Amino acid sequence: MVALQAIFERVIDLFQLPFMQRALLGGIFTGAMGGALGSFTILRQLSFFSDALGHSALLGISLGVVFGINPSLVLLPFAVIFALVVTYLLERTRLWTDALLNIIYSASLALAILLLTFADRYRGGLNNLLFGDILAVQQQDLMLSGFLCGIVCLFVILTLRVQLLITVNETLAVARGVAVRLQRLLFITLLALVVAVSIKTVGVLLISAFVVIPACGARLWTQQFAYYVLLASAVGVGTAIAGILMSAAFNLPSGPSIVVCQLGFFLLSMLVSARTTAQAPVNSGET
Repeated sequence: MVALQAIFERVIDLFQLPFMQRALLGGIFTGAMGGALGSFTILRQLSFFSDALGHSALLGISLGVVFGINPSLVLLPFAVIFALVVTYLLERTRLWTDALLNIIYSASLALAILLLTFADRYRGGLNNLLFGDILAVQQQDLMLSGFLCGIVCLFVILTLRVQLLITVNETLAVARGVAVRLQRLLFITLLALVVAVSIKTVGVLLISAFVVIPACGARLWTQQFAYYVLLASAVGVGTAIAGILMSAAFNLPSGPSIVVCQLGFFLLSMLVSARTTAQAPVNSGET
């Protein structure tokens, strides 16, 4: 009991510090964006695409470091251009999607590591790039994340029906006059920006977890698409807060702590879903 009280007091004291408050807000923004876009991403089978985007972000950071440019200034435009180029290649080549993404994923990581070998002064921060450091989030990072989170919310609200139609039946969407290619490019661009902005918080190796795990867990709770998007965002926010609290309480890395909380929610969702399915009555009149 005394140990729990000491941990609680430690957490309260830490969250009175500005950098912990910024970390909490950064986690909320990242979790909300990842959950909202992740709900579309997994249904369109683009989860590996988000992983490839994360590794390409490391390549963008490496280019900025090597050429002496602020990596934050390079990362956003690089991520968007990279995402659009990958989309073009996926549309124009006859290779399987997963095979092409694997090539891009591996090549981006290899090039990034080679470039970082020429930047001795940045080697000490490689772990932060790979696993993130949410405690290093600054005021300008929060402003950018908050602005992008607002854009993501507006995009989802204004185009929810269109995005649902494209996700469920792209052929029908084309027949109804929906500009499918434009909508797809807008979605991919937003996803690239979210990945790029979240790298500092989550890290390259964990960014796809923020996009995939909350959305997969939320999918097990509801089949209604609007509720699903809201629930995925709420799960992203809730697990981010829980992970940061766990990180503060036990002095653990923040990014991995958040992903562990996301995994915990997903496993709980699987357990509840399996029990609900097992207890559902069987209609003996069905043939």
